Amino acid sequence: MPITTKAIVLTSLKYGDNSLITKILTEKSGVQSFMLKGILKSRKGRLKMAFFQPLTQLEIVAKTSASGSLGYIREASISYGYQSLHTEVRKGAVALFLAEVLSQSLREAEAEPRLFQYIETTLQWLDQQEEMANFHIRFLIGLTRHLGFFPDLSSMEGSHFDLVEGAFCLTPSWNPCFGGPELEYFKALLGMNFDAIHSVKLNHHQRKILLENMMRYFEIHLHGFKKPKSLEVLDEVFS
Repeated sequence: MPITTKAIVLTSLKYGDNSLITKILTEKSGVQSFMLKGILKSRKGRLKMAFFQPLTQLEIVAKTSASGSLGYIREASISYGYQSLHTEVRKGAVALFLAEVLSQSLREAEAEPRLFQYIETTLQWLDQQEEMANFHIRFLIGLTRHLGFFPDLSSMEGSHFDLVEGAFCLTPSWNPCFGGPELEYFKALLGMNFDAIHSVKLNHHQRKILLENMMRYFEIHLHGFKKPKSLEVLDEVFS
């Protein structure tokens, strides 16, 4: 039976001349993929191509599939209309980067309401802010809690962070680690809500190093995760 659910678009890829295959995180059925037949040529249909930009928040009526085959969407409407996320250059770069991270990280076709709510509310927060240079790093930290590898906070006095163990340590181990000024910023962001992230003053180089370590952390803990191609674009936008 078709379901009605909130949804967040992750990716959309052209299929043939006129169709799209879109990967979407749904509130009720987790990650699902849908075939949007003829959407690139249709001007009068219920489904609009503009609805399927990365991270667009929708409400959809859809038939999902539990067997790995493609479902289909009967109806779609915007559930939250972004004011700046798709029009402001820096936010647009962050959106593309996060959509790529989420597409690689979220693979299960199971409902995870807390994860959905986290992504939904933080993206709405981003859309409403002017100062957002540290948002993507704080977002990634929060995402690790839902993915099962949030850092162990029991030894935060450590001068290094072991990326394999996900824990702080006093001296570097044989595992990949990082320390230095970036670690102190990492510790600050770990215990901070989004409204305060602008108080962490990273320069471009420090933000780049910290983000590279976060990507390495994801690579270690998520099988098949690869550094997003959009990372270079993000670096240029914030340089």
